[in-house]
Amino acid sequence: MNLPNFLTLLRIGVVPFFVVFFYIPFFRTWQGSILLSLLFLAASLTDLLDGYLARRRSQVTKFGKFLDPVADKILVISALILLVSEGSVPAWIAVIIISREFIVTGLRMSASLEGVVIAAESLGKYKMFFQSAAMVFLLLVVDPKLYFYKIGLFLLLLSVMFSLFSACQYFVKFGEKFYLLKAK
Repeated sequence: MNLPNFLTLLRIGVVPFFVVFFYIPFFRTWQGSILLSLLFLAASLTDLLDGYLARRRSQVTKFGKFLDPVADKILVISALILLVSEGSVPAWIAVIIISREFIVTGLRMSASLEGVVIAAESLGKYKMFFQSAAMVFLLLVVDPKLYFYKIGLFLLLLSVMFSLFSACQYFVKFGEKFYLLKAK
């Protein structure tokens, strides 16, 4: 196992601890919420690091290409569900983000069954950045009246916008790829 794949697995391995810590009362205090937010941030940063290392070391693998986006989804969706459960994030936002993830994953899987790769686009990367940044701010919130909450919610709304735009982009790419396949 190479280092980039290990970092991806580490990101997945952090999720159960993150979930358990979320429900420990200490982590709902100001000091604890800083630690929880830092844990999420560290896990999110492994996404940048594993991709960088895989390309730099020429260690890009099929396993890594498959698992990296799955790890991202597990981390973000877990945080979203926790924040919805405590009332920090409106459920409709989580539904849009989670639905988009299932739809895009389904499109990419359908394409891959036909031997077509639909690569991640920059809009999807912006979406992930805004989602992760939003979670960091929202996890800092002990009192929703604080500016961290407003910043986090604003960033999350930006991520919804990028989620919808990037989903449209995937539909267009999916259509183009299959139109070109059928035309041949």
